[in-house]
Amino acid sequence: MGEITDYVHRVQYYETDKMGITHHSNYIRWMEEARVDFLAKAGWDYGRLEEMGIISAVVNVTCDYKRPTAFSDDVTIRASIVEFRGFSLKFAYVMTGADGVTVCTGTTSHAFLNADGRPVNLKRTNPELFEAFGKLVAEESDR
Repeated sequence: MGEITDYVHRVQYYETDKMGITHHSNYIRWMEEARVDFLAKAGWDYGRLEEMGIISAVVNVTCDYKRPTAFSDDVTIRASIVEFRGFSLKFAYVMTGADGVTVCTGTTSHAFLNADGRPVNLKRTNPELFEAFGKLVAEESDR
């Protein structure tokens, strides 16, 4: 497992609206980018999960906008696992601008499903992954 560092996204021109600020829908996309990056750095990238027959379906999203961003701004996104129950996982995100001020916070909740769309209990079906996610929750609380 590599070191889990924050993800940095540079706002692209196409992500802005007529007023020159980032369109609100992009922050949810950035959460996905940060989550995929986090899991890859933890050694459990999406490709590996899918090879194991596990799909991580998004079941809930929250997004609280604090301050606008604009083209070419760097947004640092700290993703962390805040809850893991064996069949579900919850991430929290804090996005900050280059000045360190929070621009957005949010969460995503995920259910683990098999290829047939049925819930998967990782403790029974994938004990190694169950242990790894449990460890990540503990490590993230210390980060």
